[in-house]
Amino acid sequence: MAAKKKSAGSAQNGATERDRKTLRKIEELASATLRTVEKADNPAVALRVRALSNVSFNEKKRIIELGDRVQSREFFNTNMARKFMQTFLVANGCRELILQNKTVTIRQMYYILKHTLRGSSENTFEEQNESDPIIEDVEVATDALREELHLFANKKGLAAGSLVVNDAGDEIDLARMGRGGWGIPSICEPEVLKFVRSKAKFIMLVEKAAVWSRLNEDGFWKKNECILLTSEGQAARGIRRLLQRLATELKIPVYVLVDNDPWGLYIYSVLKQGSINLAYESMRLAVPGVRFIGMSSFDYKKFKLPNSVEIKLNKEDLARAEQMRNYPWFADKKWQNEIKELQKNGFKMEVDSILSKGISFITEEYIPKKLRDRDYLT
Repeated sequence: MAAKKKSAGSAQNGATERDRKTLRKIEELASATLRTVEKADNPAVALRVRALSNVSFNEKKRIIELGDRVQSREFFNTNMARKFMQTFLVANGCRELILQNKTVTIRQMYYILKHTLRGSSENTFEEQNESDPIIEDVEVATDALREELHLFANKKGLAAGSLVVNDAGDEIDLARMGRGGWGIPSICEPEVLKFVRSKAKFIMLVEKAAVWSRLNEDGFWKKNECILLTSEGQAARGIRRLLQRLATELKIPVYVLVDNDPWGLYIYSVLKQGSINLAYESMRLAVPGVRFIGMSSFDYKKFKLPNSVEIKLNKEDLARAEQMRNYPWFADKKWQNEIKELQKNGFKMEVDSILSKGISFITEEYIPKKLRDRDYLT
């Protein structure tokens, strides 16, 4: 037992000030609950509600923000007892990671904490979709970022172009990454990832890895002196944080190219304003000045695309499009026209469909014309 205490203590003494601050937050959460137990009261944790009803759009900052409405998660409540227990399991798991100076994925944390309760057939967690929201709850309850809790998601996204970074002590030139590109890490905080130098004039983020590969192989970033990124679908937190830092620190414009459908618009929306689920991190993740370069609903006629690229909108698409028209950040007349045109067309299009005009048409004609004509939405 003595050796164990010494190990934990030495790890704590060697921790960064950031780690010590996070540790204090976790321990205060536990201490406050313990004091409630000692008073013979109902133990409870106050959590800010992460739902649309507690989210607002800040017109001045142009980001989504989480409100102050809270919900009490109580132990002596049959509907809340399981989540109450899970909250403290995750908090304690994060505490152990900080003490041991270890970092794990959110998937690994799920397995670390999953076990069968003694004397029963019930597990602490059944699936990862149970533990992931609890991790976000702990973030909110302790006012600490996931990275500060020593947790990260699997990395997702690729980059290439005019940028040299220092990643945890290793200098990496994104102009020398070949066809595969640089895998964007899930933790892109300044403590571990630094921008050494860049001559980039802008950033181009594309939704799909296949489109990114086309642009990379065609040398798009070389010809246009830019940084080329792909989110490989909905952007993970690491990509959003990297994009936010690049836009803020390099002070260059960001363009986004997504599919012409409501889901592509949503990907852009999350990059620009933030998301409802992570509204408490919008200041870190959102890029209000990001520009929507396409794929636009007007591109079908503008670039004379063939009928074969049309994909009929289904009921879900139409309902989603109507929902997005009511978002306050899409209230601008130009955005209303864009979404109305999508509904009027009755079909959606993938970015890949531009290749029907020629394998390199997207690189040599489509994007250059969009940039030249300043044909984008903000």
